[in-house]
Amino acid sequence: MKSYSIALIPGDGIGRDVTGAAWSVLDTAARHAGFALAGTDFPWSCKFYKDTGRMMPEDGIETLRGFDAILLGAVGWPMEVPDSVSLHGLLLPIRKAFVQYANIRPHRLLPGVTGPLRAESFDILCIRENTEGEYSGAGGRVHQGTLDEVAVETSIFTRAGVERILRFGFEQARTRRGKLASVTKSNAQKYSMVFWDEITRKLAAEYSDVVVTSYHVDALAARMIMAPESLDVVVASNLFGDILTDIGAAIQGGLGYAASANINPDRSAPSMFEPVHGSAPDIAHLGIANPIATIWSGAMMLEHLGETAAAGRIMKAIEATTARGIGTTTGKDRTETIAAAVVTALS
Repeated sequence: MKSYSIALIPGDGIGRDVTGAAWSVLDTAARHAGFALAGTDFPWSCKFYKDTGRMMPEDGIETLRGFDAILLGAVGWPMEVPDSVSLHGLLLPIRKAFVQYANIRPHRLLPGVTGPLRAESFDILCIRENTEGEYSGAGGRVHQGTLDEVAVETSIFTRAGVERILRFGFEQARTRRGKLASVTKSNAQKYSMVFWDEITRKLAAEYSDVVVTSYHVDALAARMIMAPESLDVVVASNLFGDILTDIGAAIQGGLGYAASANINPDRSAPSMFEPVHGSAPDIAHLGIANPIATIWSGAMMLEHLGETAAAGRIMKAIEATTARGIGTTTGKDRTETIAAAVVTALS
């Protein structure tokens, strides 16, 4: 029997609940499809940081390198550890070390889920550059605590980084409806964003079968709300993609349905899959977190591993569950109830 080794990092707050719930679904789907998932749990989290002074051990990256994929729950506990510490101590180092430069986030309404818009027939795939740009981490502060204090944050856009994420977006558009929206703010940012636009035009000549439209980020944000059905694949920088995908999560009914994949396209290192939502400390003890985003992320993981049939069955089971009204109202169903309904639908 074929087996895949999966690193499980439940993280903080509701991360443990939703990761456990998703794992029960993934394990069931794997057994039905005739393969196995071997999960190894890692306690790396804000609690781990408070106990050890690190979000993960010094050899954490090398430990993860041997796995086929990583499933992450949620990271962060702002009341205990600043987000700037937890994010830069775990999530960003993994993305960068494993060259997971393509962050993929699907946005569509599941059956039975009511979104805030009149539009219902949208299906948007957001591709976010994931390792450089505005989140490169280049900069610093001087004269801290004085009236002369200066903070500098430098965005870094490389030709290799911009071209590879745009090319990835073009390839995704080819497998879908053949439309690509490239997002910048080149009217105001005349170096990095004009650079992005130039590379978009250059690559467009190679993909004559894809209809390309360049948008300013504010116009694209409005379009996601006013005419989401007009969009297919959206590709954006690290910061713009981060913001736009929260709009995507909102129009698809909330963060409880927002899945994501951090992909290393050449498969030279493991990819990581995670729900977009945070650790939600306010409900972490209630057992009512919606695990659908994590289950959906797990389906994306199986698809990436080549188990497309099992991934498709999980998505159909999610849709059957929400069509019954389970997992469609915030706080109504318990985490394990939603997961159990998806498992039942798989059978």
